[in-house]
Amino acid sequence: MHDILPSDTPYWQMLETAVRRLMRNYSYEEIRMPLVEKTELFVRTIGDVTDIVEKEMYTFEDRNGDSLSLRPEGTASCVRAGIEHGLLHNQIQRLWYMGPMFRHERPQKGRYRQFQQVGVEAFGIASAALDAELIFMTQRLWKALGLNDLQLQLNTLGSSASRIAYREQLVEYFSDHHNELDDDSKKRLTRNPLRILDSKNPALSELIQAAPLLSEFLDEESQQHFSELTALLDARGINYEVNPHLMRGLDYYQKTVFEWVTDQLGAQGTVCAGGRYDGLVEQLGGRATPAAGFALGVDRLMALLQSRDVTPEHDFSQLYLILVGDAVQHAGLQLAETVRDALPEIRLRVNCGGGKFNAQMKRADRSGADIALILAEDEHNNAQISVKYLREERPQKTIGQSKLIEYLDNLMKTRVSK
Repeated sequence: MHDILPSDTPYWQMLETAVRRLMRNYSYEEIRMPLVEKTELFVRTIGDVTDIVEKEMYTFEDRNGDSLSLRPEGTASCVRAGIEHGLLHNQIQRLWYMGPMFRHERPQKGRYRQFQQVGVEAFGIASAALDAELIFMTQRLWKALGLNDLQLQLNTLGSSASRIAYREQLVEYFSDHHNELDDDSKKRLTRNPLRILDSKNPALSELIQAAPLLSEFLDEESQQHFSELTALLDARGINYEVNPHLMRGLDYYQKTVFEWVTDQLGAQGTVCAGGRYDGLVEQLGGRATPAAGFALGVDRLMALLQSRDVTPEHDFSQLYLILVGDAVQHAGLQLAETVRDALPEIRLRVNCGGGKFNAQMKRADRSGADIALILAEDEHNNAQISVKYLREERPQKTIGQSKLIEYLDNLMKTRVSK
């Protein structure tokens, strides 16, 4: 688990602002769920033979003897909340959330034990149009962030009936190669053989590549759904690769699955993943409800942004108020509050704690401020204030305090127009 330091937070704020703008653009509403849920929720939804449940969840017993877990992902919690509060039955809901998830994994670049996700979940729409819209959303976000080289991979997992027939073939195939399987795959062979396809063991790569393909067992409805999706993507001009080996590490997916991937982050190349999970609401005790969504790996997006020339917009309105002399301390604080009242978007730091003029100027420079406002006894006695530009070759000037707000407002408008 890692800290996010002040030098990094502008990148996070840039992404968070872009996400909030995107969700508003597509009329999604924010939902906030707890970090801790009953362990049973994740066992039922993710699957008891997945790596997440078997190896990665932070699970503990509370004082009442209940088994609780830090959430390893958000979809299960979102569905639970939707059922519990009556949001899903016979309704269309478009929801999103942002926050930390927890998995006990081996830390590496872009993969942490506490990691940040943005989740998007839509309920009550069965058509491929929703699947396409989710992909449109992600592409629009990449454009807003200046990430133009992410690749989209698609697959369809078919219906439950499709996977039952496919499962039988997989069991037969992997049973014939039983001695080549690792311990995890042997354990999954009879319980959930599709999880073998999601193995990260490079020694199994050739064996998995030669396995039967799910596409050979698809029902007609799933084929039609996938054809509609690809037609919508083609019409939008979105490039994609159909990857027949693309699976999801969570058991609740069916039909459409997709991932946006990059080759810039080593092994952790997936920055966004999602798909359709029409059976999950019913699995958790609700009425049958079609659903689809995706999750963004914020930490991985941060690594991508910081590895490129993508930089947060500079906050042009950073000011530092220098107060020279004991007589101006109270007046300076009052003046600062008056500026903040009138210009709430401005960023103003007051030099609290005294110090000589040169020392305060050094603090102003180190703070990153663009402009130093100087209030000494002479300025105070004449109801004036001096304006000194710290990042530009412009002469220092003195103006009346009554004109300060108008001056700063015009300065902000001028710089926005540039």
